[in-house]
Amino acid sequence: MSFTVLVPARLASTRLPNKPLADIAGLPMVVRVAQRASQSGASRVVVAGDDPTIVSACEAHGVDAILTRQDHPSGTDRLAEACEQLGLDGGDIVVNVQGDEPLIDPALIGAVASALAAHPESAMSTAAHEIDSLDDFLNPNVVKAVLDAQGNALYFSRAPIPWWRDGSSGGAPPRVLPSPAPLRHIGIYGYRAGFVRKFPSLASAPIEAIEALEQLRALWHGHRIAVHVSQTAPGPGIDTPEDLARVRALFAARPAP
Repeated sequence: MSFTVLVPARLASTRLPNKPLADIAGLPMVVRVAQRASQSGASRVVVAGDDPTIVSACEAHGVDAILTRQDHPSGTDRLAEACEQLGLDGGDIVVNVQGDEPLIDPALIGAVASALAAHPESAMSTAAHEIDSLDDFLNPNVVKAVLDAQGNALYFSRAPIPWWRDGSSGGAPPRVLPSPAPLRHIGIYGYRAGFVRKFPSLASAPIEAIEALEQLRALWHGHRIAVHVSQTAPGPGIDTPEDLARVRALFAARPAP
């Protein structure tokens, strides 16, 4: 199986300015992400940046990078332009790895690509893992996924789904987790290149707007999303200065190569 990893990177960030270039143990964050992705079995890893400084930083460390427009409303739109620039065929598999996850498991990236290859009826793939905390199950910031018998997504929601009718009383939240364990969505996506080019032209879905979850647009338009269920939770991403400090500490604690 051959697949390409694309890492969209946007310089502007309200909570952490110049986030892709933040130093982590001597390397820019986006370079750390690309290095992890290169261990996934991908045939190619390319950073899609919105600023020449991102491209220059990548090239200085031997990472392929292309410059994309600055006015894309989402990372998926940036991915679509990258697919066009790279001339990827419609059936080529592309995995979107966020540029703020320098601890992402390379095996997870490969598994998401494999899930899409194993589901020819699906236009996308993603990942999930079992929730083991009631607080996470009830937390609207933790996105839940429900799958069908073939491992395709039925729905994604910020609500605690599936709702355990017999585990709650009078409509109150459940006091224990349902069994089998509910699934937490992991924000990594595989696409067929033809679909990712088409995705920005799809009309936004009402459920997408209500839940603020872009992947629901694909389901609403009738496209299937294959889901790899991981045995482990993903490494921490970076959204704030506090997140950056935690990840820097984790890298500092690692033995020198």
